Amino acid sequence: MRPVTGTTLGGRYKLTDRIAIGGMGEVWKARDQVLGRLVAIKILKEEYTNNESFLTRFRVEARHTALLNHPGIAGVFDYGEEEGSAYLVMELVPGPPLSTIIERERKLDIDRTLSLISQTARALAAAHEHGLVHRDVKPGNILVMPSGTVKITDFGIARLADQVPLTATGQVMGTAQYLAPEQATGQNATGSSDIYALGVIGYECLAGRRPFTGESQIAIALAQVNDAPPPLPESVPAPVRQLIMSMLAKNPSDRPENATALAQAADALRAGDTNTATLAVPGMLATGIVDAATQAMNLDDDATPAIGQADSAPAMTNAMPTVVAPANSREEFSASSADAQDQGFDHEDVQEYEPERKRSPWVIPLVAVIVVAALIALGFWLVPMLNRTGNETPTQTENTQVTEDTSSAEPTESESETPSETPTQSESETPSESPTTEYVRVSNTLVGQNIDTVTAKLESLGLTVDATAEETSKASPNEVISVNPTGSVEKGSTIKVVYAMAAQTVKVPSVVGSSFTAAQSLLQNSGLAAVKGTEVYDNSVAGTVLQQSVDANTEVAPGTTVSLTVSKGPEPSEAPSATPTETPTSSPTGASEKQAPSEDQ
Repeated sequence: MRPVTGTTLGGRYKLTDRIAIGGMGEVWKARDQVLGRLVAIKILKEEYTNNESFLTRFRVEARHTALLNHPGIAGVFDYGEEEGSAYLVMELVPGPPLSTIIERERKLDIDRTLSLISQTARALAAAHEHGLVHRDVKPGNILVMPSGTVKITDFGIARLADQVPLTATGQVMGTAQYLAPEQATGQNATGSSDIYALGVIGYECLAGRRPFTGESQIAIALAQVNDAPPPLPESVPAPVRQLIMSMLAKNPSDRPENATALAQAADALRAGDTNTATLAVPGMLATGIVDAATQAMNLDDDATPAIGQADSAPAMTNAMPTVVAPANSREEFSASSADAQDQGFDHEDVQEYEPERKRSPWVIPLVAVIVVAALIALGFWLVPMLNRTGNETPTQTENTQVTEDTSSAEPTESESETPSETPTQSESETPSESPTTEYVRVSNTLVGQNIDTVTAKLESLGLTVDATAEETSKASPNEVISVNPTGSVEKGSTIKVVYAMAAQTVKVPSVVGSSFTAAQSLLQNSGLAAVKGTEVYDNSVAGTVLQQSVDANTEVAPGTTVSLTVSKGPEPSEAPSATPTETPTSSPTGASEKQAPSEDQ
């Protein structure tokens, strides 16, 4: 059966508009003529009709999907068959698919992405608990309502598609860009496969691109199996990168244990609780991604011994005397060697163990000298920095360099240090701190340019772009409206860019001449509101629409109210009076009386 507008399925569901076409079927908007509500109907394509084995499994899967009662899963209302084709009647979700949002906004902010992952994971967990695996998790199957609530669709059909023999066509079910490695290699898909696909979606939302691309579906599937995903941008916090990469692990056992644990980790990261997230998904620690703050702390901890070693090591080496072994050391060593051989040790073991037993008398003085030298070096390093912190003044260049004259002179006056030490410190500190911060200039002339051009320019300066679309008619689509901040900014900063997006409009249908009920239904199906306006007498049938407040084919915003002028029917005529009624009655009688003589003649 090939569905068309106006087709009624099951004597109840009338198809009005086709919403989308997928690999397995078509999705239509329809009106339930019994309950008067709008629904979505998924109808299998013709090539899958009249296949009794497939239809039997589809019926079972439809019943299982109908059992899922979760706010994150689009509900299934009914199932039926028409002319050999099966169809599912589902909840009509008022919102675009995530694929449309990604195409429009390119990147999503971190909190929004984590919210999508958490909601989707909880919906998948509800399905996994019933033994259902989605097998085709992708942005096109995730609908986002205006409130931000997520609903998953297409449960069951992807699962059944995997059960259909594919040797005749060699077709691989699922979308290669979101296909888990085990699916690409022909293994059974599990709940972990859905988690992998959700990880690809999270990567795409944060990076603005998919982790794996290729010239063909097969090339992409091979990349899913063999290649490691490229690193996410450094602007994404390390814990979030760890979570996404754990979801993209090649081995299912390295991914989050289940979808519930994944949702807990995502919620914890939204709240800033990294410890709870790692407890829920321990695989985050195995990704090899280290937080920059942790690295900086480790470097600071290693700084003190490094300085002490660099400053004191040459002097200690020169001062170390030659140690002469006592006369009896050979005898003791021989005895130890003999004992060691008796116990099964060789000479290498004895040589490694002997220095621990025989300690040189110079060890303690040597350690003491090293500690003193390290403390002196540490003092030379810390004292100027503390003085500079209390006395430095900011410059107009907003750089980390400070006025050398003030920093080097004040320690000389306040402390009893020799003049030779002060210039030495200022010369060594200034070049080491000056390159720590780098600034670039963001021009306000970027406003009015294309969003892609502005993004490329800012990223080439080492900046992170946070692009947001705004519906407006005052600028051309994709034209940048505002850039913030501008001027001199630190390299690596995030620049918020707002660009214009064409306002969504709908075309007003022509309803003049239709009944008010039909006109109201047509306008509502078009996303408009219909109200009854003035009612006037007219020769048309009562209830006929005579005029609409918004002309047909006009582009208006969704939800616009259209007022309809409706006919009350023909105006009733006045009751006839008695006088005119008698006149015509008597006149024919008189006429007949006048004609009577003529008959006699």
